[in-house]
Amino acid sequence: MTGPPTPAARPAEPDDPAVVAVERDATGRHLARELSPGAFLAPRPLLPCADRLRIALVGTRAGLLAGDDLRLHVSVGPGARLELVEASGLVAYDHRGGRSAWRARIDIAAGGRLDWDGKPFVVAHGAWVDRTMEVTLAPGARMLWRDTLVLGRSGERGGRVRARTRTVYDGRELLVEDLDLTDPEMRELPGVLGPNRIIGSVTALGARPSGPPHPYRTDLAGPGAQVRLLGTGAPAMEADLAELWDHWRNESVVEPR
Repeated sequence: MTGPPTPAARPAEPDDPAVVAVERDATGRHLARELSPGAFLAPRPLLPCADRLRIALVGTRAGLLAGDDLRLHVSVGPGARLELVEASGLVAYDHRGGRSAWRARIDIAAGGRLDWDGKPFVVAHGAWVDRTMEVTLAPGARMLWRDTLVLGRSGERGGRVRARTRTVYDGRELLVEDLDLTDPEMRELPGVLGPNRIIGSVTALGARPSGPPHPYRTDLAGPGAQVRLLGTGAPAMEADLAELWDHWRNESVVEPR
């Protein structure tokens, strides 16, 4: 006799978030408590590692269009370590007068760690995107995030984007930023972006990396640091950020006094 049939997975609704939740059990094993596909992303486990879980974020739709609302919820349990891998970059296409949203919510428990090596986020001509990153870290939690924002595809001036980031560590704000690039005339002024259309950064949260020094490094008021670069071409910037990413991910850290 067979048991009752397994219910089919419910198709993702247009406003469903992709959910990644990992934890570490009493034996030290890393477990994926939840891997739920959303309307735009599907989390997929990669080959296991001894000290962490590696989860790929696979796009299920062709970029962002007007009215799209991409949402991602990530939680890392106490003492667990998660590495997020993006299979490809994301393109926000011409919205033809509309707008879209990209929203991520990250929660990392005490002693947990998230490494997110993000691929380029391209805002094509005619797009208008509101991007929000909300991060909450418990004491002893850490996050390393690499991010590249590209204004326009080849030969384009680029669309409009407003990128908000808010990070809270141990109940106190650690990094709060509102990057408003919705006015092309304003953002191209000297002292803002000028001719640059690529913004790349590596951000360490919850721990302050040690050397070597970088000319564009900014130490945060609490445990963390950021290096941000501007450029007109991606290869040289990506090489610099990749080297920094590898160094910060593998080195020991120095907590602020």
